[in-house]
Amino acid sequence: MSFEKITEQPSRYRHLDKMPVAELLAHINNEDKTVPLAVEKAIPQIEKLVEAATDKMLSGGRLFYVGAGTSGRLGIVDASECPPTYGVPYGLVIGLIAGGEQAITRAVEYAEDSREEGWNDLIKNNISDKDFVIGIAASGSTPYVLGALEGCKTRGILTGSITNNPGSPLARIADYPVEVEVGPEFVTGSTRMVLNMISTAVMIQLGRVEDNKMVNMQLTNEKLVDRGTKMLMDKLKMSDYKMAKELLLKYGSVKKAVESFSK
Repeated sequence: MSFEKITEQPSRYRHLDKMPVAELLAHINNEDKTVPLAVEKAIPQIEKLVEAATDKMLSGGRLFYVGAGTSGRLGIVDASECPPTYGVPYGLVIGLIAGGEQAITRAVEYAEDSREEGWNDLIKNNISDKDFVIGIAASGSTPYVLGALEGCKTRGILTGSITNNPGSPLARIADYPVEVEVGPEFVTGSTRMVLNMISTAVMIQLGRVEDNKMVNMQLTNEKLVDRGTKMLMDKLKMSDYKMAKELLLKYGSVKKAVESFSK
């Protein structure tokens, strides 16, 4: 069954090589403005995906992102931010990219063309029906990602997808497809935006945020220690910065420090 690849159609803008820099930047900015509106239309799909992924993770499962090229790198970036930002264990959210770790920084030729490797990479991570897998492909037709979700489908593993082409093979395979129609590419950021929505919403549902604060963030640098100290001062109505910082460093997180102080 064929489908129209909107993302492969010619850009609406012509003669980019002859445009002044200011005009180029203005056009890119105008295209960027269309992305939130396209994502907004997909919120009902994103909601269903978030709820399904959260259910799996609350039952002890993990969240996987599977992609190739830029899509794979975006998944890895989003996954890598979850432990320091929300204090969850490494390995709870996992990003897989066609071609393995070396593909994070340089292209690996033909890596995305292997349908078998997508599923094989999930097997290497001991995938099970407790987990939830999200395939990411702007085109919705990347073999590596399709293979991963096909393997999941035949084994009863729930899946989601993020694509920019409506009616794509990837969306048809996924249990919870998200289709963000942004039109022909100039420069688009819809995949990054959706991933951030998913991980943020899931982490809030998992109880890793209180009010609007990341109270479980890891204290991996002075900026985060300072941010955590000020959070603690606010939550405990403390005026002594030094005391709050010592309390924070003793317990390792704002949440644990508050719990200990309140006992």
